[in-house]
Amino acid sequence: MSIKNVCILGGTGFVGRHIVARLAEREISVRILTRHPERHRDLKILPQVELITGDAHDPAHLNSFVAGADAVINLVGILNEKGRDGSGFRRAHTELTEKALAAAAERGVRRFVQMSALGADMSDPPSHYLRTKGAAEQAVFAATAFPVTVFRPSVIFGPEDSFLNRFADLLRIAPFMPLARAEARFSPVYVGDVADHFVNCLNDPSTFGKGFELCGPRVYTLADLVRYTARLTRRRRAVLPLPEWAGKLQAFVFEFVPGKPLSRDNLASLSVDSVCSGETLPCPTLLEAIAPNYLGQLGHQARMQRLRMGQRE
Repeated sequence: MSIKNVCILGGTGFVGRHIVARLAEREISVRILTRHPERHRDLKILPQVELITGDAHDPAHLNSFVAGADAVINLVGILNEKGRDGSGFRRAHTELTEKALAAAAERGVRRFVQMSALGADMSDPPSHYLRTKGAAEQAVFAATAFPVTVFRPSVIFGPEDSFLNRFADLLRIAPFMPLARAEARFSPVYVGDVADHFVNCLNDPSTFGKGFELCGPRVYTLADLVRYTARLTRRRRAVLPLPEWAGKLQAFVFEFVPGKPLSRDNLASLSVDSVCSGETLPCPTLLEAIAPNYLGQLGHQARMQRLRMGQRE
């Protein structure tokens, strides 16, 4: 199988940008579906990358978007929904995946690769996030029109991530850090390693029909990661692990804070350790080798420069 033309759903996001860059380096044509192409001018300058205006939830837009593609990569995912009944997660994860699979099958696409999450393949996941990711996985593995591959990463780190950077922002304004589920365990995986596996699997028959867990080389508790972020950002903050009842109260209150820094569904997801236990692929990059570059002093200066440039624009 020779993949020369790839359509990406979620290609403007954190992981998507890294995958797009690697595909462009290999001279593989890339199409990205987005409602707002004007917001992603940096992607337009990459060779062989085309931004297509459209709504991924519109079957007509999807059918037109994937026409002529050799492969579809679906990266779409949300960490929180507007409501609290799971319908937002179902729409973003399960329903969109089903629509993308149907469009790909109708248009003769030859390959489909799906972003999932650790814990999504559990028999009874505790959160809407994991349940809908799991339902999407089941839909992908049920597809018969093309070979599929599913990746289940732990939390993904790298410049502009929404995990360590979020804690860095909270540590900047909070005098101390009350932390729900401080003992939850993670095996953070570098975005570059994740992107490499997505790209490498496209023409690799050994990955067809399989799901792979992606984890970094070390395991940390959530408290470990927050304390490490505090050290890198030079914020002397006490991290206060919360008992279960207080963590639930914090999550309930934070659901009404703009941006939902923590929700009850997030808290439920944290009850499952985000560490690998099944078939894995190597992700050797250490957190300590990358995080200081974007959370430390140099990273702070770069963030401030980007902010100033954005204000001028």
